[in-house]
Order: sequence, then C-alpha cells, then structure tokens
Amino acid sequence: ESLLQDESQKLKDEINKLTNHIESRRSESSKLEAVLADKQKNHNDFTKQKNALQDERKSFWKEENSVTAEIDRLKEDLVKAQKSLDHATPGDIRRGLNSVSRIIRDHGIGGVFGPVLELVDCEEKFFTAVEVTAGNSLFHVVVENDDISTRIIQVLTREKGGRVTFIPLNRVHAPNVNVPQSSDFVPLLKKLKFRAEHRRAFEQVFGRTVICRDLETATRVARSNSLDCITLDGDQVAKKGGMTGGFYDSRRSRLKFVKVIRDNKAEIEKKTAHLENVGKKLKDIDKKITDLITKHQQMDAERDHAKSELEQFKADIASATKQKGSLEKALAKKEKSLANIRNQIEQIQSGIAMKNDEMGTELIDQLTLEERDLLSRLNPEITRLKEKFLSCKNSRIEIETRKEELENNLSTNLMRRQKELEAIISSADSKTLPVEVEAKEQELKESKRTLDEATTVLKANVDAINAHTRQMEQLKKQRDDLKALEANLEQTVQDGAKDLEQLMSSRSTYLVKQDECMKKIRDLGSLPADAFETYKRKNKKQLQKLLYDCNEQLKQFSHVNQKALDQYVNFTEQREQLQRRRAELDAGDEKIRELISVLDQRKDESIERTFKGVARHFREVFSELVQGGHGYLVMMKKKDGDAGDDDMDEDAPREADPEGRIEKYIGVKVKVSFTGKGE
Repeated sequence: ESLLQDESQKLKDEINKLTNHIESRRSESSKLEAVLADKQKNHNDFTKQKNALQDERKSFWKEENSVTAEIDRLKEDLVKAQKSLDHATPGDIRRGLNSVSRIIRDHGIGGVFGPVLELVDCEEKFFTAVEVTAGNSLFHVVVENDDISTRIIQVLTREKGGRVTFIPLNRVHAPNVNVPQSSDFVPLLKKLKFRAEHRRAFEQVFGRTVICRDLETATRVARSNSLDCITLDGDQVAKKGGMTGGFYDSRRSRLKFVKVIRDNKAEIEKKTAHLENVGKKLKDIDKKITDLITKHQQMDAERDHAKSELEQFKADIASATKQKGSLEKALAKKEKSLANIRNQIEQIQSGIAMKNDEMGTELIDQLTLEERDLLSRLNPEITRLKEKFLSCKNSRIEIETRKEELENNLSTNLMRRQKELEAIISSADSKTLPVEVEAKEQELKESKRTLDEATTVLKANVDAINAHTRQMEQLKKQRDDLKALEANLEQTVQDGAKDLEQLMSSRSTYLVKQDECMKKIRDLGSLPADAFETYKRKNKKQLQKLLYDCNEQLKQFSHVNQKALDQYVNFTEQREQLQRRRAELDAGDEKIRELISVLDQRKDESIERTFKGVARHFREVFSELVQGGHGYLVMMKKKDGDAGDDDMDEDAPREADPEGRIEKYIGVKVKVSFTGKGE
C-alpha cells in the first residue's frame, strides 16, 4: 500500500508539472497568436498597398501604351508629310536644302535660321496666297549675315552639293511700301506669323503684296495703287498689269505639309515628355512595389517563423496533454489498485474478526433449534449467493474487458478526433482568424475583379469572334454569289465564243468573196475616179444589165491590149526605182573610192615614214661599222605595170598616178661602198 501511495504521489507530481508546462505553453501561444495577428494585419495592409500600386502601375502601363501608339501614329503622319513635301519640292532645291542641313551639322555653322517655308505660319485659308506669292522664295534660306552664306556656298561648291539662295539679314533692305487703309484689301504681311528678327526677310518677299476679295477688286487695286494683288484662290494681278491665275491644287500645299510636320513634332515632343514623366512615375511605383515586396518577404519569413514556433508550442501542448492523460490513466489505475488492496485488507481484517468471533462461539450441537433452522436456511442462501457472486464476477470481467476495449477505442480514435476538433476550435478562437478572414475576403475580391475583367475581355473576344463569323458568312455568301455570277459569265462567254466563231466563219467567207471581187476589179484595169459613186446606188439587175452591155461593147475591141495603161504605169515605176537605185549605187561607189584613196594614201605615208627611219638608221650604222664607206637603202616601185627600177633616194618625194593613187612598191635596193668611191 505504501509503495502504491508513493507511486501515486509521483504521478500526481508529474501531472502537476505537466499542467504547469501546458499552462506556460498556452500563455506563450497566446502571445505568439497576438504577434501573428499583428503581422497578419500588417501583411494585409502591405497587400492592399501593393495591389493599389499594381493597379496604379497597370493604369500607367495602359496610358504608356496609348501614348506610345499615339507617338507612332504621329511619326507615321510626320514621315508621310515629309515625303509629300519632298515630292512637292523641286529636286535640285530639295538636294540643295539637304546639303545645307548636312553642312550646318557637320561644320557646326551657326546663324542659319532655315528656309522661309519653315519660318512662316498663318491661317490655312491663306496658304494658297502665300505659296503663290512667294513661289520658289519659300525655299530661300534666311541667315544672319552674308559671311555665313558665303561660307556655306564655298562648301557647297567644293562638295558639289547643289545650289541654294540665301537671304542675309544684314544685307536685306526692306522696300518702303505705303499701303492705304481699305476694306477691299489687306497687306499679306499682316496675316503672317514670324519672329521679329526675321521681319526684313519677310518684308522683302511679301511686303509688296496685298490680299483682295476677288479678281475684280485685285485688278482695280493694282491699277489704282500700284500694288501686287492676290486672291485667296491664288489669282495674281501685278502692278504692271500682268495677270496669273487658274486652278491651284491645295492638297499639295507645301505650307500645309510644313504645318503638319511642325504640329506633329511639337505634339511628339509633348507626348514624349509626358511619356518620360509616366516612365518616372512607373520607376517610382516599381521601386515602391519592390520595397513592399522586400518587406512583405521579410514579414512572411517572420510570420512563418512565428507560425512554426506556434505549431511547435501546440505540438508540445498536445504531447504534454497526451502524456498527462496517460499519467492520469496510470494514476487512476494505481488508485484503483490501491482501493482494491484496501478492500482486500478490509475483507481480510473482517474475516479475521469473524474468525476470532467464531472462535469464541459454541459448537453446532450446542445450537438451539431456531439457530439450527436458521443455519439450514442460510446454507442454500450462501450457496446461491456464491453462485450469484461468481456470475457477477464473470459479468464484471466481461464488462471490464468491454470497458478496456471502449477505452482503447476512445483513446485511439475519439480522443484523437477530439484533440483535432479542439485544435480547430482553438485556431478558430485565435486572434489571427479575423485578419486571415479579411485577407481571404480581399483575395476573394481581387479574384472576383480579375474574373470580371477576364469575363469582360472574354465577352469582347466572343463578340469579336461572332462579328468575324458573321462577316465570314457574309463573305462566303458573296463568294457563292460571285461564283454563280462567274458561272453565268462563263456560260455567256462560251455562248459569245460560239457566236464569235460563227461570225469569224462568216467573215472569212465574205473576205474570200471580197478578194475575188477585188481580183475582178483589178482585172478590169484602170477605172475612172467617179466609177464607184456612179454605180453605187444602182441595184443588182441594173448593174448586171450594164455589165452585159459593156461586155458586148468590149467584144468590138478584143484586138486592143486592155492592160497597156497598167503596164505603162508599172514599167514607169520600175524605171524610176532602177534610176534611184543606180544613183544610190553611184554615190556608194564614189564614197568607196574616196575611202580606198584615203586608206591607200595613209598606207603609203606610213610605209614611206617607216622606210625613211630604217634607211637613216642603216646609213648611220653602216658608216659606223665601215670607216670611210657609206650605204643607202632605195625603194623600188612599179610604174604603169612596168617592172623597171627607180633609184630615187629615200628622202625624195613620191608622185601620185593620174587617178590620185600612190604607185605600188615592189622591193628595196641596197647600195653600199666600202671605200667611198664605188657602189
């Protein structure tokens, strides 16, 4: 008994120790749950900030894409306007202006303001008047002084870069034109916008011109005020009386192209600046998002660490609780065993007491009748009670066995499930649950918004697909209609081909008949000029009757050559052709003879020139080789078919034959003397 009491006390001490450990772990868990709740709240706040920044970044991305697309469109329009301006500008002027721009850029020349076309601005309704008034002066380049223009012209001349007209502001003297005030006209210069330092250049180009309402007013103003007048349609009236007008294609207005280029460049610069501003904002937002993500990651790491610690605490609490439960079971068993032992001790003590009491009683023979009757009645009762005790003992054993099975089931299944449910309840009672619920609700809202956006995009895509499908069906229907029309047209073409074939057959037949008729007409010989007109309106019978009469009359002249006139005409034409051919051949023969003569003369001159050089070198070399001797080379030639020799020296001139041809050479004779006396 004392041993069991000691063991029970040890179990109670361990249970108390585990209880204290569980309480400390629970307090630490509650603290960690509070920390996790704060961290979860901060996590949700960071998530909201990140989502807001991401939404703002998406809006900036959308704006950036829109601005970029607008800039690309403006650049395309700018390129188109530049190409149109290049096509509307004469080629030599365009090449000269491009050369000036390159020279300014390469040589770093300052003081060049640009062509008048780029320096002027006005309302669109005055474009035609300004272009017609200025003409090619629109392409004159305004410079600060004549030194700059001289320098550029020198480079242009050296590099062959074209020609450009310059307007040096220091050499320009604006004309003094007194323009009266009138409602019929207005000076063109007042309708132009330009910088003040360029005024003299614009006064030189536009200072003498006024804009009038119509051509009649322009004629009257030019005559009365000696001014150059122009209308908004570009009709000009000079102060000297000359008039220029007609249609002017405003679609090819160079000022319009320049205005488009200028406006597009300004808009591109504006959009580019706005795009850079958006880019800076995007960089700031990216930096903020990066910082938030870094903090978010740190916080996630801390939260995960806290969660792992909390899970460890919960595992320790569960382990301690389980260990406590096992100790409590062991304590209960010990207490039960102690109670059984105490009951047994009490039973033994009561049995001893009963035995001691029996030891002081008399034997049965000394019992009374009543006591004997009672004993006889109690013995069966005792037997019955013993049997009942045995049955109860067996029932108790079965019940204890069942109890142990139920306890095992309870400890293995139900208690484990209870702990799981308690863990879920404890987690549900945790302080982090509302924050997590809020975070999940925020994620649910974001998911719903993303789903709505995706649904909107999907709907738009489905609508586009349906529209394209309908369009494709319409195109298929049009294709089928066109195929049917093509089949009809092919049938029509085939029918037309058949008709054409029949017509061509008829045409061939009629052409054969025409050839036969023409042959018969040619056989008739020459006809008078009015023959066709005379017989044109007669019918076939009249013509046959006339033909019969004519044939009867012709029979009287059967011995006459009816084709004599035609033969005479043919022979005359052949003679003229032969005469022309003879004249051509004579002219060709003359040219050939002249060419032969020139070639022979050149040939003989070349032969004589070569022979003279050879003879001179032979004479010099022979005199050097033979002291006191001399040697000569003499050309041998043929005269009038004779083979006689001619001893003419190589330096003597040659005479031509009567026909102008130089005589033929037949060889060379060598004359030498070794002593200087005999050859």
